[in-house]
Amino acid sequence: MRRVSRLAPQNALFVVAVAEDLPAELDGTIAGISIYFPWGSLLRGLIAPSPAVLRSIARVLRPGGSLVALLSITGRDGGAPLGPRSIDRAAYAARGLEVADWRPATRREIDVSDSSWAKRLLSAAPRPVWLLRACKEGGRRR
Repeated sequence: MRRVSRLAPQNALFVVAVAEDLPAELDGTIAGISIYFPWGSLLRGLIAPSPAVLRSIARVLRPGGSLVALLSITGRDGGAPLGPRSIDRAAYAARGLEVADWRPATRREIDVSDSSWAKRLLSAAPRPVWLLRACKEGGRRR
């Protein structure tokens, strides 16, 4: 773990790790995790969901901490498109994460992500993007 940019806020920390095994040094210290347009095992881990991915995310979040993710899958991606019932709220709850929001993302929420991937995805044909917001139990919501 290290700071990688003088332009980043002083409290920003960039970590390269697998979602299933985030560094133990982060346990209970993270106020918020933002995940924009993941793919592969992280995308599957949030949608399926993977107990290991959710356990690791819940472990590093402090009580009341939040997870925000922008997710997109279409038939062209080889998976079932996302919909209102795509998130297993009970699986999140079993790991101490309450799904507070699961809905189509607004154009503004996508734009605010400042993701170059989002710009590429949305530049051709419109593509559905879903917003997931979950909070770790045990603290005040933001």
